[in-house]
Amino acid sequence: MTNVTEILQVTVRYTGDRSAVLGVAGDVDLHTSSTLRERAVSVVEEGVPHLVMDLSQVDFVDSTGLSALISLLHAAQKANGSVRLAAVPDRLVRMVHMTGISQLLPVHPTVADALRGQAVDGVTGPARGADALG
Repeated sequence: MTNVTEILQVTVRYTGDRSAVLGVAGDVDLHTSSTLRERAVSVVEEGVPHLVMDLSQVDFVDSTGLSALISLLHAAQKANGSVRLAAVPDRLVRMVHMTGISQLLPVHPTVADALRGQAVDGVTGPARGADALG
């Protein structure tokens, strides 16, 4: 019998009054997608509706992980916010484009590029300091 580790780490770094970068590490799947959704929605509910999802440390995303990203987008939009994907690993880029997720969630090569994209869209403000959830 194989022991499956069901750990997903999500860190939050506030980058402005209304924006944050969520660093995601691990697999986003049936067992962990609810963790991602709950942590991100709690940030939106704190009044920070513009999210950048740093996926550089994500190894695998299944359909429930993709569904979690879409539900995050809906929560952010309901709060007049947005969700951007950043640093999507090469092994996941094709899936993001094939599933059409990239049409809903802009994909950026780096977190800095995603934050610049937010600035172009008018999402700015002084940093609130770094906090972590994990």
